[in-house]
Amino acid sequence: MTFYKKPLLIHQGYMQWLWDFEGQRYLDLFAGIVTVSVGHCHPRVTVAAQKQLSRLWHTTSIYMHPPIHEYAEKLMELLPDPLKVLFLANSGSEANDLAAMLARVYTGSFDIVTFRGGYHGVSPYTMGLTAISNWKQSMANGFGCHPTMCPDVFRGPWGGSHCRDSPVQTIRTCNCCPGSCDAKDKYILQLKDVLSTCVPKQIAGFIAEPIQGVNGTVQYPKGFLKEAYQLIREKGGVCIADEVQTGFGRTGSHYWGFQTHDVIPDIVTMAKGIGNGFPMAAVVTTPEIAKSLTQAHHFNTFGGNPVACAVGSAVLDVIKDDGLQKNCENIGTYFLVELGKLRDEFESIGDVRGKGLMIGVEMVKDKTSRDPLPQEEIKQIWEDCKDMGVLLGAGGIYSQTFRIKPPMCITKEDVDFAVAVFHIALQRHEERKNCTK
Repeated sequence: MTFYKKPLLIHQGYMQWLWDFEGQRYLDLFAGIVTVSVGHCHPRVTVAAQKQLSRLWHTTSIYMHPPIHEYAEKLMELLPDPLKVLFLANSGSEANDLAAMLARVYTGSFDIVTFRGGYHGVSPYTMGLTAISNWKQSMANGFGCHPTMCPDVFRGPWGGSHCRDSPVQTIRTCNCCPGSCDAKDKYILQLKDVLSTCVPKQIAGFIAEPIQGVNGTVQYPKGFLKEAYQLIREKGGVCIADEVQTGFGRTGSHYWGFQTHDVIPDIVTMAKGIGNGFPMAAVVTTPEIAKSLTQAHHFNTFGGNPVACAVGSAVLDVIKDDGLQKNCENIGTYFLVELGKLRDEFESIGDVRGKGLMIGVEMVKDKTSRDPLPQEEIKQIWEDCKDMGVLLGAGGIYSQTFRIKPPMCITKEDVDFAVAVFHIALQRHEERKNCTK
């Protein structure tokens, strides 16, 4: 699967930029599918990898090697108590696979609640946790997995004008008093219905992204996740935060997405930005939950190899020293506000949402119906942006949302360029629509 009618042949990358084999430069607003966190070929990360490659590539965890344990301690300092035990892996699917197994082994139960629209991987185990049909093969999957209604305040049945933690709210209106959210309460009732009808009295857990990524940067109503965690724990389940896309400062206000919901999970999974493009992932949990895995051997040959840990350690240093979390907050807010202005101008933009540099722009036929814009029209806007030097991602159940999750080093000037390009692409779209009337 490749993007664009004429797939890009990428030759080189540096920070927020990519070049194709003909020398054409592109502003990368998708970061290798939300994976390049601190920038393509960031000099400090590159040097760290080269230095470790010249010393030791591989040991596995049967031997000790200082950079591995130093990295573990550095990462653990960024997480709240009691999340202090680290398992290292190679991909988000591996991490979520292990998290689900931990939940089931620890609780002695099997059933896991997920969100419709959630994406947690496509391995045979995690495919059941994922609830987007485009990512499901025609094979047995999902045994013991129970998708509940996604609390999407734009596309879902309920939503209002101040539901989400974002500088830009939906175009929907509500009569909620300050501090209350009718949409949140109704989505909680949907979760309660699933818990009272579809699962046993005791469950293994609940997995959710703090902001849904593949589904198009879907944000939940404020306070929803906190109530959901309480309901899950009342059923004996553990709460898993999938931070594969939201982690490492991308949301701006906090280092971890779960912190924006004022919750502490029992298990946290992370990947993608953890290694800035180097294959790496992690599962963090409590000592009590981790101990349950000692019932049998658990081992990952390449998880936590010396090179990965050297890269991961350099990534943590760059995020801190370059102030990238603050950059996500400042530049992300500016980006969202500027995109919000385009939503006000163009009927085809139904929603602009997100937090920090995790942004979604949902395209619609019109704001009244909120019906998804036809695929052929979305793809033409996408192609136009690419031809003008801006690369966007796509997501959503109907592939109706442009996903903007760039390297966290982008600047205000980059945002101005991207918004100008997107504006031209939208104008061209309007012109094509007018010609067909």
